[in-house]
Amino acid sequence: MLTIENLTTFHINKKQLEKITEELTSREVDLTICYNDTIQTYNREYRNIDRATDVLSFPIESEINLSHDSIIPLGSIVVSIEYVKERAVEFNHGEDDELTLLFIHGLLHLLGYDHEVDSGEMRAKEKELIEQFHLPESLIIRTEDF
Repeated sequence: MLTIENLTTFHINKKQLEKITEELTSREVDLTICYNDTIQTYNREYRNIDRATDVLSFPIESEINLSHDSIIPLGSIVVSIEYVKERAVEFNHGEDDELTLLFIHGLLHLLGYDHEVDSGEMRAKEKELIEQFHLPESLIIRTEDF
């Protein structure tokens, strides 16, 4: 299940994001779409980094051994719509596609993937999902930046 809080005027293609969520987890995921000032506040508060960023993930930590169909939410993803718009122009693809990529990236972090320490597993999974959901190939290049 996907719950979206849109703090912007951007129109979100919720169906695509819901399909991706359902493909990867049965647990609830919260998505917040905001502006740079809001994501900068979260980044400063939770990561001690005082700047805006494109996407943040906040997994819900639990000592309970969670099953695949647990009722405990998976976590929250926060995406900056300003980054979405800038990167869509930079990489020459649609804003919906960029938002979808950032959502996939955040969701994979919630699921335990970590591109900063793995051996390419997260990037491979991103590529697989981009292809599975028929997203533009320009997003595969985009994943190289993460």
